[in-house]
Amino acid sequence: MKEKEIVRLIAAGAADMMGPAMVMLLAGGVSVIMTNTQTLDTILHAMEQLITGASAGAFAVVTLLANIPLAFLIPSSSGHAALAMPMLSPLADFAGVSRPTAITAWSLGHGLALLASPTNVVVVGGLAIAKVGYDQYLRFVWPLLAGLMVVAAAAVAIAATLG
Repeated sequence: MKEKEIVRLIAAGAADMMGPAMVMLLAGGVSVIMTNTQTLDTILHAMEQLITGASAGAFAVVTLLANIPLAFLIPSSSGHAALAMPMLSPLADFAGVSRPTAITAWSLGHGLALLASPTNVVVVGGLAIAKVGYDQYLRFVWPLLAGLMVVAAAAVAIAATLG
């Protein structure tokens, strides 16, 4: 390749990374603000009160379900993790759930939500390329997602109970 073509390709690749980099910066900024203003502590205390007395399995399933709306708002896995993990880790410790199980519940909730998220560039781009409407896609994929969510919830509940 010629020198100008190499430079053009490098610039195009760097431009593609600007969106994810901005999401990571914003999520990191929100996390810092929540920590420095003690908002994170307030949220953790309120959530701690909610899960007091809940079983480990129930906590794991709630963790999975609570991360679904966050995945719609923050489609970046790393940005979502930067925002959610500072809250999930101490809550998992408090609930007696191992951190690997909490991470698995987070990952399953995030990943399954992104299969249907209109904010996921891969889904929207793939549908545009295939010339399939989002509503048609949702009607097709909804039963599969519901089944996968039930299996995922059962898996994390069992893992939390046994671990």
